Amino acid sequence: MNNIEIFIIGVSLAMDAFAVAICKGLSFRKLNIKNCTTIGIYFGIFQGLMPLIGFVLGLSFQEIITKIDHWVAFILLSVIGTNMIKDSFLSDKENLNQNINFKAMFPLALATSIDALAVGITFAFLKVNILFAITVISITTFFISIIGVIIGNKVGNKFEKRAEFIGGLILVIMGLKILLEHLKII
Repeated sequence: MNNIEIFIIGVSLAMDAFAVAICKGLSFRKLNIKNCTTIGIYFGIFQGLMPLIGFVLGLSFQEIITKIDHWVAFILLSVIGTNMIKDSFLSDKENLNQNINFKAMFPLALATSIDALAVGITFAFLKVNILFAITVISITTFFISIIGVIIGNKVGNKFEKRAEFIGGLILVIMGLKILLEHLKII
Protein backbone atom coordinates (compact mmCIF):
# COMPACT_ATOMS: atom_id res chain seq x y z
CA MET A 1 0.00 0.00 0.00
CA ASN A 2 1.54 3.30 -1.05
CA ASN A 3 1.40 6.71 0.63
CA ILE A 4 -1.35 8.03 -1.63
CA GLU A 5 -3.54 5.03 -0.83
CA ILE A 6 -2.96 5.56 2.89
CA PHE A 7 -3.95 9.21 2.50
CA ILE A 8 -7.10 8.21 0.58
CA ILE A 9 -8.01 5.73 3.32
CA GLY A 10 -7.37 8.48 5.88
CA VAL A 11 -9.75 10.81 4.06
CA SER A 12 -12.34 8.03 3.78
CA LEU A 13 -12.11 7.21 7.48
CA ALA A 14 -12.47 10.89 8.32
CA MET A 15 -15.86 11.13 6.59
CA ASP A 16 -17.78 9.91 9.66
CA ALA A 17 -15.97 12.49 11.77
CA PHE A 18 -16.64 15.09 9.07
CA ALA A 19 -20.37 14.35 9.14
CA VAL A 20 -20.51 14.61 12.95
CA ALA A 21 -18.34 17.75 12.84
CA ILE A 22 -20.88 19.33 10.48
CA CYS A 23 -23.59 18.57 13.05
CA LYS A 24 -21.45 20.06 15.81
CA GLY A 25 -20.88 23.14 13.65
CA LEU A 26 -24.64 23.52 13.25
CA SER A 27 -25.00 23.78 17.02
CA PHE A 28 -22.69 26.77 17.48
CA ARG A 29 -24.15 30.23 17.22
CA LYS A 30 -20.72 31.77 17.26
CA LEU A 31 -17.82 29.61 16.19
CA ASN A 32 -14.34 30.07 17.62
CA ILE A 33 -10.94 28.48 17.03
CA LYS A 34 -10.99 26.64 20.37
CA ASN A 35 -14.18 24.78 19.46
CA CYS A 36 -12.85 23.84 16.03
CA THR A 37 -9.48 22.61 17.29
CA THR A 38 -10.96 20.73 20.24
CA ILE A 39 -13.29 18.80 17.95
CA GLY A 40 -10.45 18.20 15.48
CA ILE A 41 -8.17 16.92 18.26
CA TYR A 42 -10.75 14.46 19.61
CA PHE A 43 -11.54 13.01 16.19
CA GLY A 44 -7.89 13.04 15.05
CA ILE A 45 -6.61 11.24 18.14
CA PHE A 46 -9.27 8.54 18.03
CA GLN A 47 -8.92 8.01 14.27
CA GLY A 48 -5.18 7.46 14.83
CA LEU A 49 -5.47 5.39 17.98
CA MET A 50 -7.99 2.88 16.68
CA PRO A 51 -5.93 1.68 13.66
CA LEU A 52 -2.98 1.23 15.99
CA ILE A 53 -5.08 -1.00 18.26
CA GLY A 54 -6.36 -2.89 15.22
CA PHE A 55 -2.81 -3.27 13.90
CA VAL A 56 -1.63 -4.81 17.18
CA LEU A 57 -4.63 -7.16 17.20
CA GLY A 58 -3.97 -8.07 13.57
CA LEU A 59 -0.33 -8.89 14.27
CA SER A 60 -1.35 -11.20 17.10
CA PHE A 61 -3.20 -13.54 14.77
CA GLN A 62 -1.40 -12.74 11.51
CA GLU A 63 0.24 -16.16 11.15
CA ILE A 64 -3.15 -17.83 11.18
CA ILE A 65 -4.65 -15.63 8.50
CA THR A 66 -1.70 -14.87 6.19
CA LYS A 67 -3.08 -17.04 3.37
CA ILE A 68 -6.41 -15.21 3.31
CA ASP A 69 -5.30 -11.70 4.32
CA HIS A 70 -6.41 -10.12 1.04
CA TRP A 71 -9.90 -11.57 1.53
CA VAL A 72 -9.98 -10.26 5.11
CA ALA A 73 -8.93 -6.79 3.91
CA PHE A 74 -11.52 -6.87 1.14
CA ILE A 75 -14.32 -8.02 3.46
CA LEU A 76 -13.50 -5.57 6.27
CA LEU A 77 -13.16 -2.54 3.99
CA SER A 78 -16.24 -3.54 1.99
CA VAL A 79 -18.40 -4.07 5.08
CA ILE A 80 -17.29 -0.77 6.62
CA GLY A 81 -17.79 1.07 3.34
CA THR A 82 -21.17 -0.53 2.68
CA ASN A 83 -22.35 0.41 6.18
CA MET A 84 -21.23 3.99 5.62
CA ILE A 85 -23.09 4.08 2.29
CA LYS A 86 -26.21 2.59 3.93
CA ASP A 87 -26.01 5.08 6.81
CA SER A 88 -25.80 7.94 4.33
CA PHE A 89 -29.35 7.13 3.23
CA LEU A 90 -30.82 7.01 6.72
CA SER A 91 -32.65 10.16 7.75
CA ASP A 92 -32.19 10.03 11.52
CA LYS A 93 -30.29 13.00 12.85
CA GLU A 94 -28.08 12.75 15.87
CA ASN A 95 -29.06 15.08 18.66
CA LEU A 96 -25.86 17.03 19.07
CA ASN A 97 -25.34 20.04 21.26
CA GLN A 98 -22.54 22.55 21.44
CA ASN A 99 -20.78 20.87 24.36
CA ILE A 100 -17.20 19.90 23.55
CA ASN A 101 -16.25 18.49 26.93
CA PHE A 102 -14.98 14.93 27.39
CA LYS A 103 -18.42 13.56 28.23
CA ALA A 104 -19.86 14.93 24.98
CA MET A 105 -16.92 14.26 22.65
CA PHE A 106 -15.66 10.85 23.84
CA PRO A 107 -18.65 8.82 22.59
CA LEU A 108 -18.71 10.73 19.30
CA ALA A 109 -14.99 10.24 18.70
CA LEU A 110 -15.21 6.57 19.65
CA ALA A 111 -18.26 5.92 17.48
CA THR A 112 -16.76 7.58 14.42
CA SER A 113 -13.47 5.67 14.77
CA ILE A 114 -14.68 2.08 15.17
CA ASP A 115 -14.23 1.48 11.45
CA ALA A 116 -10.60 2.61 11.79
CA LEU A 117 -10.02 -0.34 14.16
CA ALA A 118 -10.90 -2.77 11.38
CA VAL A 119 -8.73 -0.85 8.94
CA GLY A 120 -5.84 -1.22 11.41
CA ILE A 121 -6.30 -5.00 11.31
CA THR A 122 -6.09 -4.77 7.53
CA PHE A 123 -2.89 -2.71 7.83
CA ALA A 124 -1.27 -5.52 9.84
CA PHE A 125 -1.97 -8.03 7.07
CA LEU A 126 -0.67 -5.67 4.40
CA LYS A 127 2.48 -4.83 6.40
CA VAL A 128 1.78 -1.09 6.29
CA ASN A 129 4.13 1.28 8.12
CA ILE A 130 1.69 1.84 10.98
CA LEU A 131 3.37 4.92 12.46
CA PHE A 132 3.21 6.69 9.12
CA ALA A 133 -0.37 5.52 8.52
CA ILE A 134 -1.72 6.64 11.90
CA THR A 135 0.06 9.98 11.58
CA VAL A 136 -1.50 10.58 8.17
CA ILE A 137 -4.93 9.43 9.37
CA SER A 138 -4.78 11.56 12.54
CA ILE A 139 -3.65 14.73 10.81
CA THR A 140 -6.07 14.25 7.93
CA THR A 141 -8.98 13.68 10.31
CA PHE A 142 -7.97 16.68 12.43
CA PHE A 143 -8.13 19.06 9.47
CA ILE A 144 -11.19 17.48 7.85
CA SER A 145 -13.04 17.71 11.18
CA ILE A 146 -12.20 21.39 11.50
CA ILE A 147 -13.43 21.96 7.96
CA GLY A 148 -16.62 20.05 8.86
CA VAL A 149 -17.30 22.24 11.89
CA ILE A 150 -16.82 25.39 9.80
CA ILE A 151 -18.99 24.10 6.96
CA GLY A 152 -21.68 23.00 9.41
CA ASN A 153 -21.65 26.40 11.02
CA LYS A 154 -21.77 28.26 7.71
CA VAL A 155 -23.71 26.07 5.30
CA GLY A 156 -25.71 23.56 7.31
CA ASN A 157 -26.26 19.85 6.84
CA LYS A 158 -26.27 19.86 3.03
CA PHE A 159 -22.99 17.89 2.74
CA GLU A 160 -23.23 15.55 5.72
CA LYS A 161 -24.77 12.50 4.01
CA ARG A 162 -22.82 12.96 0.78
CA ALA A 163 -19.53 12.89 2.67
CA GLU A 164 -20.45 9.64 4.40
CA PHE A 165 -21.55 8.09 1.09
CA ILE A 166 -18.33 9.09 -0.71
CA GLY A 167 -16.17 7.86 2.18
CA GLY A 168 -17.95 4.50 2.15
CA LEU A 169 -17.63 4.17 -1.61
CA ILE A 170 -13.90 4.86 -1.45
CA LEU A 171 -13.40 2.17 1.21
CA VAL A 172 -15.29 -0.40 -0.89
CA ILE A 173 -13.16 0.51 -3.93
CA MET A 174 -9.93 0.23 -1.90
CA GLY A 175 -11.01 -3.20 -0.60
CA LEU A 176 -11.79 -4.37 -4.12
CA LYS A 177 -8.43 -3.04 -5.36
CA ILE A 178 -6.56 -4.98 -2.65
CA LEU A 179 -8.42 -8.18 -3.55
CA LEU A 180 -7.86 -7.77 -7.28
CA GLU A 181 -4.15 -7.05 -6.79
CA HIS A 182 -3.68 -10.18 -4.67
CA LEU A 183 -5.58 -12.26 -7.20
CA LYS A 184 -3.31 -10.70 -9.86
CA ILE A 185 -6.26 -9.41 -11.86
CA ILE A 186 -4.87 -5.86 -11.86
